[in-house]
Amino acid sequence: MNLSWLMPVLETDGPFLSIYIDSTRTDPSSASGLSTRWGHFRSKLAEDGAPDEILEEIETTLLEPSPVGGRHGRAILATGSAILVDRVLPAPPREDSAHWGAEPVLVPLLQLIPQAVRQLLVEVDRSGADLHLRAPENPKITKNDNGLGEDASVDGGHDELHKTSVGGGSQHGWRSSNQEARVEDSWERNAEAVAAKVDSIVRERQLDMLLLTGDVRAQSLLKDELGKEALAILKEVPGGTRGQSLDRASFREELARVTEGFIAERQRQLADTFTENQSRGGESVAGAAEVAGALQRGQVSELILTIGGEPDNAEELARQALATDAEISTLGEEYVSLPEGVGALLRWRDEATPSNSLSSMSGDHGRETAADPDRDQSPHEREEESIHQ
Repeated sequence: MNLSWLMPVLETDGPFLSIYIDSTRTDPSSASGLSTRWGHFRSKLAEDGAPDEILEEIETTLLEPSPVGGRHGRAILATGSAILVDRVLPAPPREDSAHWGAEPVLVPLLQLIPQAVRQLLVEVDRSGADLHLRAPENPKITKNDNGLGEDASVDGGHDELHKTSVGGGSQHGWRSSNQEARVEDSWERNAEAVAAKVDSIVRERQLDMLLLTGDVRAQSLLKDELGKEALAILKEVPGGTRGQSLDRASFREELARVTEGFIAERQRQLADTFTENQSRGGESVAGAAEVAGALQRGQVSELILTIGGEPDNAEELARQALATDAEISTLGEEYVSLPEGVGALLRWRDEATPSNSLSSMSGDHGRETAADPDRDQSPHEREEESIHQ
């Protein structure tokens, strides 16, 4: 993921407040729990030296009711005088945390990168469609505006929608055929209008997923009109009806299943790309020291961290990645075992780039021997080797 929007934080003088908290409000008890947990954090941050004015501002924005439904979290990065980042998280952080220190804390935010899916749900019928956006800044599909404004609904304007069965002879049959043709034309024109709007949003919002549900015939007509970019990310979600889908628990469950399947597949693809790259000695490195060196030289195109198993210098590696315009991704341990919890895909490889592989982990005999070819050799073996050279 490109996290260039974090650069203003890194370009600002500290000290910094870094707050990650489960901000779910599914019932009164969870809202009360949020207030209690924040109260503990506020006391601790004040004791550590954070100014009361900024803590008061954070409390106001953190505890006010949120339109985002379901389980979610909040990330707030601030200096002693201003909030720099205030983002809703697509899932609660792995654990709540609050820190006041010289550098901003980024790892809890990075751990949730896989959940940050940008998707558009299109509920379609033969007159138009309702559109629902899920994005990192608003990570739940809801029946709210979602930042789409007037684009949240599309009505084609062609209102001859229903075919009529008219009996009574050839004259009536001709009229019936004419009526059916006009209705089919209305459906097609309405599908064109929806497709034009959806294609525009796909391009502007750089979506990961386009989710389609609703009237089966309308879905077919829409797919005929969508551009290649939209079709490439299209997934159909059965069981939806325009204006009603998100009110149904069964549909929300299916939507979650499709989304989780996409996240898992994207994790597998990243793991496969990295392991294949490593196995053929391609443009990648693994291990904390190796990745740090590549970052210092500006070689890294994508930094990859193990979720929950990040190296001790993960914060520094993340800041270096952002400073060199590298993307940052995170992988669950179930997808790949990264040496010391970190790897990187490179922009280029040269003679100075370390050669290692996933099988050469820190502390592994193979890796240490590769780094020091004389290790575990007897003096006689080294003498014999020097003669042959």
